[in-house]
Amino acid sequence: MLVSHALKDGVLHLRLLRELDVTSRAAAALEIEAIVSAYRPGRVLLEFPTPCPSPASFSALARARRMCASLGITLTASGPGSVPLQAPGSAPPARTA
Repeated sequence: MLVSHALKDGVLHLRLLRELDVTSRAAAALEIEAIVSAYRPGRVLLEFPTPCPSPASFSALARARRMCASLGITLTASGPGSVPLQAPGSAPPARTA
């Protein structure tokens, strides 16, 4: 698995679990397409695993953007740590000051 996901308030949060390379780009793009097709959200937020994504990660983003555009879904990309994901049904992590 290359992509984790969570649906919250109509926004599908996707996170690449690791930086993509030539051998994993197509698989990640297919995972993203399958998840988006299954949920059909109003908006998708894709989080990269590093501040400087690889060309293969950008390629997967471009493919996801084209698919989302064809479905009328807004796609936003962000850097690492901007989308706290948790398993469905689990309690949110405790915050400390």
